[in-house]
Amino acid sequence: MSFPHSESLFARAQRCIAGGVNSPSRSYDAVGGGAPRFIARGEGAYLYDVDGNRYIDYLAAFGAMILGHAHPRVVAAVQEAVTKGTVYGAPTEAEVKMAEALTGAIPQLEMVRFTASGTEAVMTALRLARGYTGRNKILKFDGAYHGHSDAVLVSAGSGSSTLGIDESLGVTPGVAKDVISIPYDDVEKLEEAFDQHGPEIACVLVEPICGNFGLVVPSQEFLSAINRLARKYGALVIWDEVITAFRFRYGSIGEFFGLEADLYTLGKVIGGGLPIGAYGGRREIMSLVSPLGGVYQDGTLSGNPLSMAAGLACLEALQDPELHPRLERLGAMLAQGIQEAADRHGITVSIGRFGGALSPFFRATPARNFAETTETPSGHLARFFQLLLEQGIMTAPSKYEAWFISAAHTEREIEMTIEAVDRAFRQMAAEGYS
Repeated sequence: MSFPHSESLFARAQRCIAGGVNSPSRSYDAVGGGAPRFIARGEGAYLYDVDGNRYIDYLAAFGAMILGHAHPRVVAAVQEAVTKGTVYGAPTEAEVKMAEALTGAIPQLEMVRFTASGTEAVMTALRLARGYTGRNKILKFDGAYHGHSDAVLVSAGSGSSTLGIDESLGVTPGVAKDVISIPYDDVEKLEEAFDQHGPEIACVLVEPICGNFGLVVPSQEFLSAINRLARKYGALVIWDEVITAFRFRYGSIGEFFGLEADLYTLGKVIGGGLPIGAYGGRREIMSLVSPLGGVYQDGTLSGNPLSMAAGLACLEALQDPELHPRLERLGAMLAQGIQEAADRHGITVSIGRFGGALSPFFRATPARNFAETTETPSGHLARFFQLLLEQGIMTAPSKYEAWFISAAHTEREIEMTIEAVDRAFRQMAAEGYS
């Protein structure tokens, strides 16, 4: 597979875009370097690069494209909306419909506000939690990525970890001192943190299913302990569902655990492929948001007509009762195929999976926390990524990211992927990987 046009574009990009990419998660530095594939278009379960190469897509825009690319319903909605203008700086009916759709799908989301990204949603939810509680400290978990606002870049995972950046430059000591970061899915450490800092903690920020140091499903005990301890000490619970909401079921993942949060942050899927973020929760908390209260959040592109149109079309499509069970079935099929291929060729692999999202870990058991993901051999993932890419399989260029199956994938794409995985593991075994 050749890609001279991508290489040429990357050379040009490096002269005028910092690092040649507009998100470090798109860099191939962690998987051997070189030019990332520049994409010309997406269609269904496939991406096509500028050199005409086709890829089965498991990157799915890091989870946003649950319906696949260029879904007809979303395309039609955006085409209709754009003919009426792109942004007005004034309210629209579409914002109301979208808010009604979200609050209808997540009962605990009594009021909601839109932002232009998940980063903004989390940043504002943290500010709101501090404003509501009158406290400063936030409790988060090592390696959990919640966007790139200052506070949540303390012990962040995902792209920063991929590139070996433990702590971002520019995050001040003053910000860092108000962030407590502990291992994920560790009830003992959680209890210790509350014992030591409980009266100072404004909120616990957690992904109910982690997607940024691989796909990691925590124990019921852990999530229940977060709620129990937060209630005991008067802290709020914020569920970062930028990845999980609407991906595994229609609405919040909370019903799977039988739990609920005080505030939720949303993004990715709810935008149908356009920029979006949202945060919301209990009415009494959200009533502190300006102009009702003193917690300020603003944004020219918040709730913009195109994102609302795409989001509404996506949510309508996701109400198909067969969609999420089908993603679950395909996810199980792919996970089993990867595991069997690894076992067949003597490659140590285990699969973390929930529904139609999964992560291959080059270790005997799936990672349970950030430290265990970090300990997996980066060279194995880099070689695996390269061998799959050469065969037309697009995955994230990082051991910290998940694979996502979309509604556009069929059993045929899954079978083709398993065949490519088998060839990749055969080659890796021949090269001495184990």
